[in-house]
Amino acid sequence: MADTVQLETPYPRRLPILAIVGRPNAGKSTLFNRLTRERKAIVDDLPGVTRDRNYGEAEWYGNRFLLVDTGGFEPDPRTELKRHIQEQSRLAIEEADVVLYLFDGKVGLNPADRGAVELLRRVEKPVFFAVNKIDTQSKETGLYEFYALGLDEIFPLSAEHGLGLSELMDRVVGAFPVGLEATAAEDKGPRISPMSLAIVGRTNVGKSTLVNRLLGYERSVVDSLPGTTRDAVDSPFVWRGEQYALVDTAGIRRKARIVDRIERYSVIRSLGSVERGDMIIHLLDGTEGVTDQDAQILAYACQRGKGVILAANKWDIVCQEHKGVRSYSEQVYRKLSFLDFAPLVFISALSGHGVRRMMEAVQRVGRSYQSRIQTSKLNQALRDLFKRHSPPLCQGRQVKFFYGTQTGMRPPTFTLFVNFPKGITRDYQRYLIHHLREALDLEGSPIRLLLRDRRVKGIKGLRVERKKMGTSHKHEHDEGLKG
Repeated sequence: MADTVQLETPYPRRLPILAIVGRPNAGKSTLFNRLTRERKAIVDDLPGVTRDRNYGEAEWYGNRFLLVDTGGFEPDPRTELKRHIQEQSRLAIEEADVVLYLFDGKVGLNPADRGAVELLRRVEKPVFFAVNKIDTQSKETGLYEFYALGLDEIFPLSAEHGLGLSELMDRVVGAFPVGLEATAAEDKGPRISPMSLAIVGRTNVGKSTLVNRLLGYERSVVDSLPGTTRDAVDSPFVWRGEQYALVDTAGIRRKARIVDRIERYSVIRSLGSVERGDMIIHLLDGTEGVTDQDAQILAYACQRGKGVILAANKWDIVCQEHKGVRSYSEQVYRKLSFLDFAPLVFISALSGHGVRRMMEAVQRVGRSYQSRIQTSKLNQALRDLFKRHSPPLCQGRQVKFFYGTQTGMRPPTFTLFVNFPKGITRDYQRYLIHHLREALDLEGSPIRLLLRDRRVKGIKGLRVERKKMGTSHKHEHDEGLKG
């Protein structure tokens, strides 16, 4: 029986959902970026750039909601990939509380619009229609041809410049279900952000298949063609009571092989997803092993202090080749010696084999990644390590350790006060990090060390360091080593 993951829910339904749909190149991603106030969706003049559903949280005058950007309706989806993309739009409509359909005011009325309107007439939820790219008064005359569709109300809009947005969004927000809206409005207290889990790896290694396996439905377009996923797409979900924000990234290729400008931008966005994720599931192609490109991606993630879980995918195929787990693991860690602390699991995203064990590893690493360590326990471990193996002399003088304290999370960050910070060499820092991970039970988590000279660091400065606990994404630059 396939070892599948059972999730409590695709994502916590605390906020209402607005789905933006329409024909390709109607400006859906531009509107998505304006409402979420970040350039999260790729925007380009080429039609069909957005292929998957792209989730983001937005707020309109105190009303928070989830926004879904979709691929476009195709008039005649002849290819299998286009049929998948259109199915994504239909799924977005099904899970949304309110639907917003965008017409392209520059191109005018299209037969595909008629078919989409007929489809949306059968949707039993609020649906709004807006004509985009109406950025001048002269273009408003082109608005009237869309009334031929028999619609009662059509909103003029310029997503690029924000014209007409207030009137439209006031009506959209007012149509949200009362229960969900009240829940969102009442949630004013401080919120602990869920762990962001980025799934990365080379092109066509099975990232979207794994996302669909985790979520239990076809959230990402899956196609045998490499490079199908272009946007980095977030999907909140819960596993065994733990909340995560799942990021399915575009595949990362060698720069020399990137020729399409959209794919080039996707690579940049994928590296940005590594930056934004707290933890990284790096998919290895089990049939190929670790490549130089894998090592470069993982080195970047390690440098940025991310929690890493290695997952060898397509293991069902590898098993048929009679490759043992032990020998394969030795080969992986030989090439990734800087990640000897990261757990390695063997999975088949297609069948679900090993996915549960992978998520258990994610949970263990996640708990270590955001651990708070008692100061007394930390100092006892550090004193034992300094006593067991002293650092080398610095300018002929002995390096002394005074005390340490935790000053950050995600990853665990420890500030050590010594008499000569430069005397703590990189090799000695690696020694400390390796043994601290064992002594403090920080399985699978990177550790960041910051070195301070006690002679220039007073009690007031120490209090400032401690106040930074919890601001894990604002790493300070220091001479310390991350490992």
